[in-house]
Amino acid sequence: MVTTYFLQAIDKGTMSFASIMGIIPDAGLVGQDYQWLTTCIYITILIVEYPQNYIISRVPVAKYLSFMIVTWGAVLACTAACHNFTGLVIVRTLLGLFESACQPAFVVLSAMWYRREEQASRVTYWYMMNGAQQVVGGLLAYCFSLITSGPLKSWQWLFLVYGVISVVYGLFVGWWMPDSPMRAKCFTEEDKHLMVERVRSNQTGIQNRKFKKEQVWEGLTDPQTWGYALIQLCTTLPTSGLGSFQGIIIKSFGFTTLQTQLLAMVLGFYIIMVLLGSVWIVKRTNQNLLTMLGFVVPSFIGTICLMTVSPTGMAQKVGLLICYYITLSFWSAQTLALSMMSRNIAGQTKKAVVVATNFIIWSTGNAIGPQVFLTWDGPHYRIAWSTHLGCYSLLVIVVIGLRFYLTGQNKKRDALAAAGVQEAKDDKLVHAFEDLTDKENPNFRYVY
Repeated sequence: MVTTYFLQAIDKGTMSFASIMGIIPDAGLVGQDYQWLTTCIYITILIVEYPQNYIISRVPVAKYLSFMIVTWGAVLACTAACHNFTGLVIVRTLLGLFESACQPAFVVLSAMWYRREEQASRVTYWYMMNGAQQVVGGLLAYCFSLITSGPLKSWQWLFLVYGVISVVYGLFVGWWMPDSPMRAKCFTEEDKHLMVERVRSNQTGIQNRKFKKEQVWEGLTDPQTWGYALIQLCTTLPTSGLGSFQGIIIKSFGFTTLQTQLLAMVLGFYIIMVLLGSVWIVKRTNQNLLTMLGFVVPSFIGTICLMTVSPTGMAQKVGLLICYYITLSFWSAQTLALSMMSRNIAGQTKKAVVVATNFIIWSTGNAIGPQVFLTWDGPHYRIAWSTHLGCYSLLVIVVIGLRFYLTGQNKKRDALAAAGVQEAKDDKLVHAFEDLTDKENPNFRYVY
């Protein structure tokens, strides 16, 4: 999962590095054309997310993931052949279609293989590849930028090489990765049984292919669904804009193209530190939502400084660069919300609905993000920064509301257990694999 997500992140991030390698003039991009090359990916994800989750819940997950990796690699390689806006929109749209399977599949796999207390760190491990791709991608983009002659431009080599690597890796995933613990050839039958039993305490099941209409309604009416979805909206809207315009923003501080490619690596290290730091705090305190709130504070500070300070000298340039880095601190909320969703939502049909809804809102935020960076508002982009501040404010409200809701639900169930209701205090977890939802199972307790 870590390697797959790294490839997806670096493949998706190629456009950000290519933006200062000549793709904009070479493809004749004008006005908001560049912004739409990111937005079209997430509009596609928005459309296909429900059918994608329906398929994932009913097919061998690893084989399906392998097919999608191969196809997105092929599409990425074809980007090197595009010379106008139309061609780029087509390949970027197809890239969104095939990459849309990755994160939903990982949420399912995390719940299938790992216990609840392990899932926060596992989700963080694969999600922090967003930072790793900044480090590796920045270094490789620097190397590709040194190509100044030959049949292909530097940005074309970037897309072609990354695409070929993804195709080869996708074939490897199909051969190597098991679809579930029960199908893992490296385990004996006894080990497979133990692998399943160790996740009984999750009370979220393994994989059930029966569609249950009542779980669809519960998923759509559960306040948790919309709480996690709003967290994604409030974090992805700033993320996609900051990611797409990373090179342009850093270069606007007064750095050269090559310096900008290398400085992107520092941002990657910072993102990794934020994600690892947040999961370490969660492990020590068991406080997911309060940890989210703590990591939003630097985002407020960094964004306000970017709005108010101009790069008039070297000190200001370095200060603005640091402010840009710390603005990404809110990313921990996105990761922790995903891990909470995999731990707090039970019932396979309900989980598919909640995950699909979550990633539809996730893609909505990602689609809007680049559009708030208006070309005529550059290089200061005050409208974008103001929008981001609004997102952080809404994020704080949603996190506080979700905490009140989850603690209230746990108190109700504790009261039932104290009153002698056996189903609310079942130490043997006899209903763990009965595909009950978290609301149907009074023995279920939420993490917050």
